[in-house]
Amino acid sequence: MTQSLLLGAFLAALFYVLIPGPAFLQLLGIGAGQGRKAGAFFLMGHLVGDIIWSALALIAIVGAKIIGTFVFDLLGLLCGFYLAWIGWNAVSAKPKADGQALVVVERPFRRGLIFGVTNPKGYPVALATFTALVAGSANALDFAALPLMLSVSFVGFVTADIILVTIVGAGAVRRFYRANERLIVRCSGVLFMGFAVQALWHATPGLLGWRKA
Repeated sequence: MTQSLLLGAFLAALFYVLIPGPAFLQLLGIGAGQGRKAGAFFLMGHLVGDIIWSALALIAIVGAKIIGTFVFDLLGLLCGFYLAWIGWNAVSAKPKADGQALVVVERPFRRGLIFGVTNPKGYPVALATFTALVAGSANALDFAALPLMLSVSFVGFVTADIILVTIVGAGAVRRFYRANERLIVRCSGVLFMGFAVQALWHATPGLLGWRKA
């Protein structure tokens, strides 16, 4: 296995996590509102989904049969409803007490786990990211190399998670978030509901058999 292949796997995992999306917005609210510890627990749960989708992407790259679209359409449907629920809670949230965060996630690890595993965009984004960064050394990639590739990818995921937790837990970020919390939470809620509509829009035709082959 070449060093360029391992470097590509590390960078692919790093960029996969750092690409902004619904999970990033949720992390911003949890980390800035509840501190680095809560943000870290969220990312620990999300890491499970990161590993699953990256493993499927690497398996697909080395030539295994790609999982049928029904699985991802079903995940898209579930994710759409889940994002809509989170979005509505954010839009309608009211402070529980003076000085307390507007939205408090009591179980950040579970929230991150659900986010990571039910993200229907996890597989295509992972596939695109890993393909772009390991394609140059694809001739050295086979099934025997997958364990090492996943190990290197895991290091990339953890590195990205540390970067994000450091940023969202910084004093300046937390002060800005607290000063503009109501506006940020409301806007995030609207964005979550937009992500929900998009997920449902793409998933429903496939489940109903309306999507063209």
